[in-house]
Amino acid sequence: MPYSLAIFDLDGTLADSFPWFLRTINDVADRFGFRRVADEDIEPLRHASSREILSRLEVPLWKLPAIARHARRLKAEAAGEIPLFAGVETMLRTLAENGVQLALVTSDSEANAREKLGEAAALFAHYDCSASLFGKAAKFRRVVRRAGVEPNRAIAIGDEVRDIEAARTAGVACGAVSWGYAAPAALRALGPDHMFERMDEIADALCRIRRVG
Repeated sequence: MPYSLAIFDLDGTLADSFPWFLRTINDVADRFGFRRVADEDIEPLRHASSREILSRLEVPLWKLPAIARHARRLKAEAAGEIPLFAGVETMLRTLAENGVQLALVTSDSEANAREKLGEAAALFAHYDCSASLFGKAAKFRRVVRRAGVEPNRAIAIGDEVRDIEAARTAGVACGAVSWGYAAPAALRALGPDHMFERMDEIADALCRIRRVG
């Protein structure tokens, strides 16, 4: 059955924010009193789940809302420094032109998301932003209802272990990209429905599925 709705993550999936994250994380760590990230920590953390990352960095769960609000403010200030990955707008436009509704579910604010997306922001029919670290599944369900499609006609595409987990909790298909925050091996180990190695593979796969379906 073809997909009628593609739900995208933003950071690490459409926007190349990992370099900004690495420049910023230790300032945030100092401000909120969790463990700083050394160079040798980066690769092991890319293979860890969100809960494992919080444990390794000694981040108390009760601090997460304040950390998220602070991160959104920092992203708003740095929006001009965070580019989209090459090929994002072409991929999104191809999906939209082939009848796939586009949705964005992100922990960032809608204002920040729209600024990062630029002209591509107009291609999205649905936004559900400011997601908590473990709150994406509920937002996926809400977007699916708003779009008026059955869950089995929707796919959520992201770059982290929690994106795959949230998609499965919400009962939608999951696609993982290899160019984001999590290591590709960590994503492949969870057996996503689709593993994308290049940006152009997303539109090729989803539009081919629609034609076949």
